[in-house]
Amino acid sequence: MKKKLLKTIGLLSLLLLNSCGIYNFTGGDVGTAETFQVNFFQNYATQSAGSIIEPGLDRNFTLALQDLIMNQTSLDLVTSNGDLLYEGEIVEYRIAPMTATANQTAAQNRLTMSVNVRFYNTTKEDVDFERRFSFFFDYPANSLLDAVKSQAHEEIFERINQDIFSASLADW
Repeated sequence: MKKKLLKTIGLLSLLLLNSCGIYNFTGGDVGTAETFQVNFFQNYATQSAGSIIEPGLDRNFTLALQDLIMNQTSLDLVTSNGDLLYEGEIVEYRIAPMTATANQTAAQNRLTMSVNVRFYNTTKEDVDFERRFSFFFDYPANSLLDAVKSQAHEEIFERINQDIFSASLADW
């Protein structure tokens, strides 16, 4: 009886340890990919009506996407021939009034950013996509964008990049 109990505990322990190796806290499924590449996301938002010019937005967004993927996967960042390739462009970056006061002035402004992303997986081509991702940040109209820009960019980048990560690597 004691031998049978030990065998059962040993088998259950083995199954438990084996199943723990499959679980991933980020939900990222990189498959057989070992490297990833993030091409520079050019800012084309300045060419559309209502857009504002934000120097360095393209560089900062590209770096934020690289950082997120490096932090949430075991993939190595490369500059060419990556197993996973992210590329695209920033297509919208604008401020619009959101709510009005009784005096018909803006009480709140919304900064919106949209990115067109093309994702290619050379190890699993049926998951490739081209998609637009967008997010916004609301702030009081009496605040200048410069005063909240750092916080706004951090929140917008985090949300858009997490959505890109989920669309490309999450196995939900």
